Amino acid sequence: MDTNYLENNYLTLVGKVTGEKKFSHEIYGERFYIFNLSIPRLSGNSDIIPITISERLIKEDTLQEGNKLLIKGQFRSYNSYENEKNRLILTVFAKDIMEVEENEEEENDIVRKDIVTNEVVLVGYICKKPIYRQTPFGREIADLLLAVNRAYNKSDYIPCIAWGRNARFCQNLEVGTQVKVVGRVQSRTYEKKHEDGSVETRVAYEVSIGSLEVVEEKENENEIEAENQEAV
Repeated sequence: MDTNYLENNYLTLVGKVTGEKKFSHEIYGERFYIFNLSIPRLSGNSDIIPITISERLIKEDTLQEGNKLLIKGQFRSYNSYENEKNRLILTVFAKDIMEVEENEEEENDIVRKDIVTNEVVLVGYICKKPIYRQTPFGREIADLLLAVNRAYNKSDYIPCIAWGRNARFCQNLEVGTQVKVVGRVQSRTYEKKHEDGSVETRVAYEVSIGSLEVVEEKENENEIEAENQEAV
């Protein structure tokens, strides 16, 4: 049983395949591909999320454009070196995939129940001081970078964004604090300005936090309770 997968990094996505799959890499003779999954938001917009999947999970026509899929897996990161610069790349690593039959009623349910079609749970450590700010309209936002442990002494570094009272709470969290977040994976476009004055449109991926809690305190309480029971 992959306890790391079950405990500290798992997600569920339901959406439609958009575009064609592309070859990503090969490990020990196992080929992996990347495709995009379009997941509708309540606002009517959609998040376009990259999915990395093994050829062993793909059946014929599974990744045909427009197919509706249920994906279960992990939100992962890796470093890409481009032009002597390090860049953090984020992708969903699929561990299970299932085709979903679509009808009009289900399509309406997707629009009403966004949390059902896009939910991620992460337990990790804050590895950079959270950045708290307010928009010109007074909306509170905090940016977090979460280090989530993976098997074989690896870690995924996941950008997260908190809003409102969660953002206000996050601004006081120290580096090294262990937290549990529940939210959704989202995509957004932004413009990257280069030194030569050119502008490049890029897509960023992050977790929009719905709920957040510090887990260190609970563990400490359990340890104290266990020590008291031993003393008795």
